[in-house]
Amino acid sequence: MMDVKRYLGAVVREVESREHEGKPARVVVATRDYDTTVEDLWDALTNPERIPRWFLPVSGDLKLGGRYELKGNASGTVTRCDAPRHLGLTWEFGGTVSWLEVILANAPGGGTRLRLEHMAHVSPFWDDYGPGATGVGWELGLMGLGMHLESGGAAVDSAAVESWTASDEGKAFITASSEGWGQADVTRGEDAAAAKARAARTTAFYTGAPPPDVRHPGT
Repeated sequence: MMDVKRYLGAVVREVESREHEGKPARVVVATRDYDTTVEDLWDALTNPERIPRWFLPVSGDLKLGGRYELKGNASGTVTRCDAPRHLGLTWEFGGTVSWLEVILANAPGGGTRLRLEHMAHVSPFWDDYGPGATGVGWELGLMGLGMHLESGGAAVDSAAVESWTASDEGKAFITASSEGWGQADVTRGEDAAAAKARAARTTAFYTGAPPPDVRHPGT
């Protein structure tokens, strides 16, 4: 049985407002510490042989300015590669472009602190689902990364993870994560009722539950 509370408590969730390319943007920020070195964590994040062990198969030219593609998911360009501390990517998926930054630092209590920032322009999708649409997915990814590191670099059983995600325990994790991202949006300044409604839609999206009304808040 997975220690759901430990994984949920490992992530600090934040939502920020910025302006990017002259347009309003929101940034989903997930921070957590790992019991490994900066160099090992960087390798897990950038080595094409290790990435599929905890995330997805990747192909492309994995260097500054190169193009990458995650199987069945996003593609994009490597915009920053300051080994072993700072990685920047465009995240191109579903006809949209967003921006991903991963920053590594020595954690105060030992190990390595990972800060993931995923920025996107405000859109109808954001109005409907809020930060959890991105945040929950990354939180599941960071959990997989933790399992990979804790096992000494072994591959995570993707079939077992998929089965767990569909279980009651997995759905409870997703629900709590979604609600946590909703609360982070309230901390940013969002209306509490609107944030709660967006979190409910996100939970339904990930768990396959019947979706609630997706009208924009205030309509």
